[in-house]
Amino acid sequence: MLERVFPEKRLFLRSDEETRFIRLKPETQLVAWTGSVLVVGWTIIATAILLMDSIGAGNFRAQAEREQMVYEDRLNALSQERDSRAMEAAAAHDRFNAALTQISVMQSQLLEVEEKRGELERGLEAVQATLRDAMRLREDALAQLAAIEAEGENGNTVAQSSEANGTLGLLSSALAETAAERDKIARDAEFAITQAQELELELRLQQERNDQIFRQLEEAMLVSVEPLDRMFRAAGMNPDTLINQVRQGYSGTGGSLTPIQFSTRGAEPDPDALRANAILTAMDRINLYRIAAEKVPFSMPVRSGYRMTSGFGQRWGRLHAGTDFAGSIGLPVYATADGTVTHASWTSGYGRLIKIQHDFGIETRYAHLNAMDVRVGQRVSRGDRIGALGNSGRSTGPHLHYEVRESGIPVNPMNYIRAGRDVF
Repeated sequence: MLERVFPEKRLFLRSDEETRFIRLKPETQLVAWTGSVLVVGWTIIATAILLMDSIGAGNFRAQAEREQMVYEDRLNALSQERDSRAMEAAAAHDRFNAALTQISVMQSQLLEVEEKRGELERGLEAVQATLRDAMRLREDALAQLAAIEAEGENGNTVAQSSEANGTLGLLSSALAETAAERDKIARDAEFAITQAQELELELRLQQERNDQIFRQLEEAMLVSVEPLDRMFRAAGMNPDTLINQVRQGYSGTGGSLTPIQFSTRGAEPDPDALRANAILTAMDRINLYRIAAEKVPFSMPVRSGYRMTSGFGQRWGRLHAGTDFAGSIGLPVYATADGTVTHASWTSGYGRLIKIQHDFGIETRYAHLNAMDVRVGQRVSRGDRIGALGNSGRSTGPHLHYEVRESGIPVNPMNYIRAGRDVF
């Protein structure tokens, strides 16, 4: 059956001296035909794959560039909004401090007016008591005078009458002075009461303005804290635990914000003081979030001229422990968070490899580099250039292999990158 499809053939080779031939058996022809078909088929499939990959890469590159532009615009807008919110919060904080100072002064003035009014009331009561005593004495003197005049006796009686008239004149003068003093104290007391009412009205208006300032500050704190809180939760991190770790290790200038201390003298805490301390606590949380965000790899290791070629997960039966970013050789590679370089040398499979240890047990790796611009022990900040994209080690083409590890265990780097896109 094979001979019918591929009959035996002879290939003659003739020269000037002799003629030779080669026998082509059916088996040999089948092997040659099969090999030719496989080579042609493989060529067609490989060409189609290359063409599809080239077309897909062009579309993906254009899409990546568009997403990069949108991301940068969003980043700029968020940065401007964050700066404006910070300026508003600082201005509101200044207004709040000025309002507290003014309230303190007004409260002191109000206390002084209240004390003065109390003194005037006590003085008025004393004057009224003196006036009552003087009127009683006057009535007694008038009664004595009437009795003396009724008797109509001798010259001694006239002398006594003259003495009584003198006493009565002194009492009338004292009574007039007391009445004048009483009127003056009454006018002073009325003025003090009016002034106290005006101060109470001004204090109430000032409290309303303070309440408005408090609301603006509270809204600004809420708008600023919620995105940061969602960012850390989206990355799989507990914000409360993170904040406690940052607070324990914080050594920056000035330290964290401390609550305002108000003397209550045994009374209930002032609601304004409680609101102010809540705002200060939120501002302190934002400050600690800012410190923590610098230490967590939320940013991209490459910024432009790249395309993602392979993500985190199983590939060809084994774990691909990172994300690959393809690009041209020499493309700058940046640190994605603050940290310390723990490795910067050639490593089998990885080629030129840089490892950076960050806080919270996080480590980032940058493999297949063409050049390394850092050394072991060097401190780097987020956004610092640490090397250049290359094709070293076991690599099928120029790309950056980027890993994130938590306590030595690989995790998907895109979890952090996606979490930070809406904030940074």
